[in-house]
Amino acid sequence: MKVFLGSIVAQLVLNPYVFRRGWQAIPAKRSWRIPYILLFAIELIVFFTGFFFHKSLSDDVMTPILYYCGTWYIQLLYVTMALLVIELVRLSNRIHPWYPKWITSHWAQAKLMLFFLVILSVAGLLSHAYWAVMNPVVTHQNIIIPKGTGKLDSLTVVMMSDLHIGEIIDKKQVEKFVAMSNAQQPDMVVLAGDLMDYESRFAEQMHAEYDLQKIKAPLGVYAILGNHEYRANRYAKLNWIRKTGAMLLIDSAVLINNSFYLIGRDDYINKSRKPLNALTKNFDPGKSKILLDHQPWTFAEASMNGVALGLYGHTHYGQLWPYPLLMKLIYECPYGYCRKGNTQLYVSSGIGIAGPPYRVGTVSEMVVLHIQFK
Repeated sequence: MKVFLGSIVAQLVLNPYVFRRGWQAIPAKRSWRIPYILLFAIELIVFFTGFFFHKSLSDDVMTPILYYCGTWYIQLLYVTMALLVIELVRLSNRIHPWYPKWITSHWAQAKLMLFFLVILSVAGLLSHAYWAVMNPVVTHQNIIIPKGTGKLDSLTVVMMSDLHIGEIIDKKQVEKFVAMSNAQQPDMVVLAGDLMDYESRFAEQMHAEYDLQKIKAPLGVYAILGNHEYRANRYAKLNWIRKTGAMLLIDSAVLINNSFYLIGRDDYINKSRKPLNALTKNFDPGKSKILLDHQPWTFAEASMNGVALGLYGHTHYGQLWPYPLLMKLIYECPYGYCRKGNTQLYVSSGIGIAGPPYRVGTVSEMVVLHIQFK
């Protein structure tokens, strides 16, 4: 449903604009215009079928509808961006004519060529955007934190956030995530929230918990909740996460190998979650603290409470350009490594996606933290 609510803007605003500009570019022949009208009409029928009947349609029907309408929505965004650039070029020519003579004398052919150029460019962009989702990268980050009275000298941690297992991120992708994690031979694995997308039944039906049970990490696998865990089927999701073999940390902490504390906060969406100082008040001050907190809103609180390393997800870094620019306005640190006082922070763009399976200007990533205790 979220995809439909987001793409209703495309149906009401972008669709008419793109349709009109395309209509002006194609030849005024029935052989061109009838298929062109049908293309837009079919999308509208599919969209409103999913919009009004999503509760009664089976998953086998709704999943293709989500793919189709989501892809249409994304392509409309980038076709519109291309058309707006063309509008600026046309405006500049009106102010000061500069078009070559060939274009002005072959205007119909020039418009048709531009029509296909935009379509092919956006198709190529979406192909690469889909490939980026299906082939996550491994991001390595070196971290030095105080050793204190701990025993460990080094630690390799695999961090995966925002798996969003559901209609789009299926069993095959989860198997890939697990294989990627095991290839890093981590000491510990952390799942930093949003393990599921919206409904729990997809992960349950594909038995993705059996795949996550295959994650290898001598010091354990730990998970926290994200905002998506608070959406539909919350208690079913909690039960499912516990079946993955991961230790679920909800406003709780665990002392790892008598060397450092791993703190897992409840998601920021729960306004009654415990403050960080309540979770850490009985800690051994000689041990470092590593914090898992899905949404990157609490950097100052982490710094004030002596957290050595904070790990976050949630933002997807906008997932689709130009949304990363908006993320920079919303979040203090929307992606990557940063610091707040003596606290080091890493915000992951996530290994999965929300909505259509496309990334433009961002990456699906698994983060490997190479931690040295000094």
